[in-house]
Amino acid sequence: MSDIGLPGARIRSFIERVEHLDTEIQELNEQKKEVFAEAKGEGFDVKILKEILKLRKEDQDKRDERDSLLDAYMRALDSAPPAEIGKAA
Repeated sequence: MSDIGLPGARIRSFIERVEHLDTEIQELNEQKKEVFAEAKGEGFDVKILKEILKLRKEDQDKRDERDSLLDAYMRALDSAPPAEIGKAA
């Protein structure tokens, strides 16, 4: 195959940088697992901790709007008469 003039050293630099970042990400994910394991060992519910992390990433206004809608839907559901078995809405 002939050399088509691609800057091989520059390509290698990009590839090696990405590989290095992948290694760092893997190490950070392992550290994250260790933190969750530590929290679980102290009796905390990891599922709830993950949910809190997810909520903290959300925009406050969007979260407030979703919570308001969820509350309104739940109140509507609670005030509706029970459906008869076998009959769908």
